Amino acid sequence: MKKINILILLVVFTFSLVCCRTTKVSNGEMGQINGHPAWMMQGNIYEVNVRQYTPEGTFNAFAKHLDRLKAMGVETIWFMPINPISKLDRKGTLGSYYAVSDYTTINPEFGTMDDFKNIVKAIHDRGMKVLIDWVPNHAGADHRWIAEHPDFFVKDNSGKAAVAFDWADTRQLDYKNPIMQDSMIAAMKFWVKDTDIDGFRCDVAWNVPAAFWNKSIPQLKKMKNVFMLAEGDSTYLPKSGFDAVYPWHMFKMMEKVAKGEKTALALDSINKENETRYPEHTIQMYFTSNHDENSWNHADFGTFPGVIHAPFAVFTQTMKNSIPLIYSGQEEPVLRALEFFEKDPIVFKNFQREKFYKTLLDLRKRNAALSANTSFKKVFIGNEKAIYAYIRENGSQKVLVILNFSASEQSISIKDTSLTGKAFNVFEEKEVILNAIERKIKPWSYEVYEY
Repeated sequence: MKKINILILLVVFTFSLVCCRTTKVSNGEMGQINGHPAWMMQGNIYEVNVRQYTPEGTFNAFAKHLDRLKAMGVETIWFMPINPISKLDRKGTLGSYYAVSDYTTINPEFGTMDDFKNIVKAIHDRGMKVLIDWVPNHAGADHRWIAEHPDFFVKDNSGKAAVAFDWADTRQLDYKNPIMQDSMIAAMKFWVKDTDIDGFRCDVAWNVPAAFWNKSIPQLKKMKNVFMLAEGDSTYLPKSGFDAVYPWHMFKMMEKVAKGEKTALALDSINKENETRYPEHTIQMYFTSNHDENSWNHADFGTFPGVIHAPFAVFTQTMKNSIPLIYSGQEEPVLRALEFFEKDPIVFKNFQREKFYKTLLDLRKRNAALSANTSFKKVFIGNEKAIYAYIRENGSQKVLVILNFSASEQSISIKDTSLTGKAFNVFEEKEVILNAIERKIKPWSYEVYEY
């Protein structure tokens, strides 16, 4: 009898462990899908330019926007670099975020370390995640390592720390130095351990050797189920442990389609290229703007102007193998290039795109068909040089996306019987009947349906 009771207790205990483990996997805290954090597969990223986000330009001032962003559907906050900025060779009055003078302290322009820890906690309390921008390729011109560890840097002809590329306010780190590598890893671990962040967006990741990423990323992921995003599209980056890369080839093609230089068919050529170029399950972070594209190339107001923006934004939110990004102020929208080295605050007032983005972000969150790892199939419903239509599917969940990537009205007809019948029009928020009857779709318009 005692043996039976003990056996029952063991079964119950084992079952409880399995249940606990399953719960953790399902809510994404511990689980992975195809080697990536499960919590990001149906997630999204919102990039925060702290300096320009509020008149104060501080963490505490930004914190007042958290509830609004949460309500809009934002799930992950990416802070541009939060470290202090070098004064030597500084660009402009305030300098570039990407000229870091110390990897383990906070830029006083934004507040204190306690302020940052508090905002991380506030973000976590709302069920959201935090990424910080990391600058491993180069340090600021007066980074403390230059005096303390001059051997950490590549030398120029005069024996001084060499400028990285043509960025005069920076100095190139030497990845042939294993002690420098260990110091960089220790600095990254500091932010995970001491502030509980959830991952890194790694600046100029494409110029840092694969050996470093192969060494560092497993150590970071051992500490926590972090998400690693590489600024770059080199094929060695996903092979070296990064969860996601930049879709530069696709983004440049999107710009050409927006200008009328290429047709919608050109996007397929990039899809095919990606299939052969990257390892299976590689994720790309799609966007219509980010800090570089806004400040230097006038995105999105110049690259996808006016009504042209919307179908491309839908594309970035619904494409295969993707995680979407929204940049600071795109929900307003900010229709100008933000200053990079000076104070130039965003004015939030109208939030004209907020409902548009909320519709897309909520759709991605609730519908597993838009997970980064689910199927993608093109659908022919009209002139393929203008109409880009596709299905995302996961089991019984299915999403149909119809985009008119042209300045002309187009005729469309849905003849695939698996797509006709009842469907939910996501943007009109109503059930409709789709059929093969030919109809018109306006220039630069979009339709999204759930089944």
